[in-house]
Amino acid sequence: MSIFDSALIALALAMDCFTISISCGIIQRRMGKQVWAMAFTFGLFQALMPLIGWFSAWIFGNQMSTFDHWISFGLLTFLGSKMIWNGFHNKNDGVSFNPSNPFLLFTLAIATSIDALAVGFSFISMGVTMFSDLLLPIFIIGVFSFLLSLLGKFLGVSIGKRLDWPAEQFAGSILILIGLKILYQHQF
Repeated sequence: MSIFDSALIALALAMDCFTISISCGIIQRRMGKQVWAMAFTFGLFQALMPLIGWFSAWIFGNQMSTFDHWISFGLLTFLGSKMIWNGFHNKNDGVSFNPSNPFLLFTLAIATSIDALAVGFSFISMGVTMFSDLLLPIFIIGVFSFLLSLLGKFLGVSIGKRLDWPAEQFAGSILILIGLKILYQHQF
């Protein structure tokens, strides 16, 4: 697989991280050390999932690809619905959905990287049959996801500071839409 092909795949995979980072920035309306944790976690999961998918394709074949999109859809829809609910039912007018929470960050990283798992399944059909051939693509995927997560968070914070949006409802809707997009792509 060429560097150009790897970069295109990495860009496509990093778009979910970018979008969710924007949503988290809109909610938090501040930069800080949590931005590095988010970018690192998203980059790490986006890099690890193709590796796991590649190994799984050797062990299980394509059996996992029949339900991976349902997992991602379920996680994103659950988190998005919870954000929308919290946004409408928050008694103290503060934001109760905290993207810096390690459990939530871990869940978001898994949900956004399920499509990277599916890409890992397809690496074998793309001719990536040796582990050493996998190292450069997963590195590029991780770097792109890390950088786009940083950029997304910065943009989200900038947008959140300028607009007085119902941040949790907006971000929750984005998560649900990403889940629907993943489901639609795998079904059709």
